Amino acid sequence: MALTDARPEPAPVPGFWTATSRVRVRTLILLRWLAILGQAAAVLFVRYGLEVDFPFGWALFAIGVSIAINIALISMRRSQELALEWEAAAQLAYDVVQLAFLLALTGGLQNPFVFLFVAPVAVSATILRPSVTAILAALTFVCVGAIAAWRLPLPWPDGASFEAPPLYQLGIAAAVLVGLGFTSVYAWRVAAEEERLNIALAAVQAVLSREQTLSALGGLAAAAAHELGTPLATIHLVAKELARGVPADDPRVEDFQLLVSQSERCRSILGQLSAMRDQGDVMTQRAPIKSLLEEIAAQHEGLGAEIVITARGDGPLDVKRMPEIVHSLGGFVENAVGFARTRVDIEARWDASTVEIVVHDDGPGFSPAILGRLGEPYLTERDHEGMAGGLGLGFFISKTLLERTGAKLDVRNKKAPAQGAVVKAVWPRASIEAPAL
Repeated sequence: MALTDARPEPAPVPGFWTATSRVRVRTLILLRWLAILGQAAAVLFVRYGLEVDFPFGWALFAIGVSIAINIALISMRRSQELALEWEAAAQLAYDVVQLAFLLALTGGLQNPFVFLFVAPVAVSATILRPSVTAILAALTFVCVGAIAAWRLPLPWPDGASFEAPPLYQLGIAAAVLVGLGFTSVYAWRVAAEEERLNIALAAVQAVLSREQTLSALGGLAAAAAHELGTPLATIHLVAKELARGVPADDPRVEDFQLLVSQSERCRSILGQLSAMRDQGDVMTQRAPIKSLLEEIAAQHEGLGAEIVITARGDGPLDVKRMPEIVHSLGGFVENAVGFARTRVDIEARWDASTVEIVVHDDGPGFSPAILGRLGEPYLTERDHEGMAGGLGLGFFISKTLLERTGAKLDVRNKKAPAQGAVVKAVWPRASIEAPAL
C-alpha cells in the first residue's frame, strides 16, 4: 500500500549570478559584527592585558577593513533583502581570507583560534548550494596551507617563544580540514532536510485548505438556494398568470408553459438544497462513525477489491466530520484498494477513552526497506514488483493531517503467514467525538 503524488516538473535552477541565497544581508552583517567584536577583544587583551608584542597595527587594520565593509553594506540599505548567492559567497570568502591574515600575524596553525575557519564554511553550507560551498571550502584549504607555510611566530609573554612540533602542527591542519568537511556536510544536510520539510508542510496546508473549502460548499449552496427561493417563486407565479391570460391558439403559449415547467424544476432543485440547510451543521460537523467510513469508502468501491466496514464499541459514537480525517483516511483506503488482492477492511473500535480506526488489506504489504522511513516527505522509491515503495508526499500529508487532529499513527505489515499492510490511527475519544446535541 502506498501513497503517490503527481509532482510538478522542477523549475530551472537560477544561475550563480542571479540566484538568491537563503539569508538576508542583515544576517551576514550581524555575523561579521560578532566576529569583529570577538577579534577586537582578543587582540586588545593579548596586546594590553597580557602585554605581548605582535603586529598590533596590522591586526587593527584587518579588523578595520571588516568594519568598513559592514558600514558600506548598511549604507546600501539592503539589509532586509535576501543576499544574492554571489554576494553571500563573496562575503564569506572575505571572512575566510581576513581570518587567515589575522592568524598569519599571530602564529598560524599554532594559534588555537584556527578552528574558527569552520564557521564561514558551515554558514555557507546552510544558505548556499553545495557547489558554492565546495569552492569556499577549497579556498579555506588553501588558506590553511598558506598560514602553515607563511606565518609570524606565535605571540608569547615575557618575550619567550613557543614553537609546536611540525607533527603537531600537521595534526592541527588535519583536524581543521576534517572539521570543515564534517561540519559542512552536516550543516548542508540539516538545511536541505529543513527546506524539504517546509515545502512538504506547505503542501499539507494547501490540501487542508482545499478540504475545508469543499466542506463549506454544501452550506454555501444551501444558503444560496434559500436566498434564491423568493425571486424564483415570483417568476413562477408571474409565468403562470401570463400563461392563463393568453389564448390557447397564441404562439406564445408553448413558451409560457416551458417557462412554468422550468421554474417548477428550479424550485424543486432549490427545495432539495434548502432542505440541506437545516441539516448543514450535522452534515459538515458530525456524523456517526460508521456513516463517515461508508462515505469515505464509497468513493473507492467498484475499483477491484471488496471494501468491508465494521464498527463496534461502547454505545453509539458520533465523531467530528473534520476535513483532515476525511482526506487522510480516504488516501489510506484508496491505496489499500490499489494494492489489495481481493479485500480491504476498515475497522472502527472505541471505548470510553480512545477511538481506533484501522485500514488493512491482503496485498503484498510495505517493503521492509522503507517501512522504517514511512512519514518522511518525498519518499518515492517504487518497487518494480508492486510492493508499497513509492509514498511521495501523500503519506506525509495524511500523517501530518491526522496528527493535527490528535491521532497517533501506527503503520506495519501483518504478521506472517498473513500478508498485507496495516495502517492504524488512534485518537483520545475527547479529541474526535462530536459534542452532544
